[in-house]
Amino acid sequence: MQDVTDLPFWRLMAAYGGADVYYTEYFRVHATSNLEPWILESITQNPTGRPAIAQMIGNDIPALIRTAKELQQHPIAAVDLNLGCPAPVVYRKCAGGGLLREPQRVDAILGALREAVTVKFTVKTRLGFDDPRVFDELLPIFAKHSLDLVTVHGRTVAEMYRSEVHYDFIARAVAALPCPVIANGNIYSTAKAAEVLTLTGAKGLMIGRGAIRNPWLFEQIRQQRRGETPFVPRGRDVLEYVRRLYEATCPTACREDAQVQKMKKYMNFLGLGVEPTGQFLHEIRRVTTRVDFFRVCEEFLDHDRPTPLEPFQLELKETDVLAGAHL
Repeated sequence: MQDVTDLPFWRLMAAYGGADVYYTEYFRVHATSNLEPWILESITQNPTGRPAIAQMIGNDIPALIRTAKELQQHPIAAVDLNLGCPAPVVYRKCAGGGLLREPQRVDAILGALREAVTVKFTVKTRLGFDDPRVFDELLPIFAKHSLDLVTVHGRTVAEMYRSEVHYDFIARAVAALPCPVIANGNIYSTAKAAEVLTLTGAKGLMIGRGAIRNPWLFEQIRQQRRGETPFVPRGRDVLEYVRRLYEATCPTACREDAQVQKMKKYMNFLGLGVEPTGQFLHEIRRVTTRVDFFRVCEEFLDHDRPTPLEPFQLELKETDVLAGAHL
């Protein structure tokens, strides 16, 4: 997730059990682009002990080939092409989810990259730009280019995060593609994880927003699959997570207002499970200082009551999505 799941966030997630594999923020690729050093550090300084997949976004074939070759000089498990980002600033440039309006162009890009990528080559996609019927045109293209893995977010670009997730389309990808398929979209609890795996037949799950709200989620899913009772954090556990998140992701060299602003991105997701009225998010979005930020967090989280395994609210407003949460 761009500007959110960076190297410090990876480090913190690993302390809570972490994912089995990590995707970098996307490298922006164009004719004059260079590998962003702060994203490259997620690969060269990967603290998780788990594989890292390098994610690219763009539409310029020579630049994508050049970047893929550069990335393969580093310790990555795969190169991933983003075909799913729904942010207008991205799709208006015909990148990310914007490419889904042009399946023939997707075909050409995948063909060129498949020849250039000698490690595993993966794709993250949505169902189409504004019409999920395009997915039936995309699936043969994905199959044609011998992709090693495809992650499917079960909405169109136009649906952003507002609609229900169309898990039946993910199941269609599982049936149609010769490679493993990973399911993505609204996986926010152990119960939902089990449901999505059953509904889709996917080989695994990609989780972004759900793990920001609940950093224990990956380990909870493992516990459930082992037949154990998943850990249930209490309010003070979440408060401690917020403190660690602030220290991990907000450099001391940054201005205090910039630190607080960055934390608000995380709180957009965490706040969905704090209390049902929306008051926590209402207050946290109005703070400007560290003192006030933690005052609000302590007011709502300094307790020993179990926190809900499922959020009270599932969806963000479009303004929240545009704040930097593009998964």
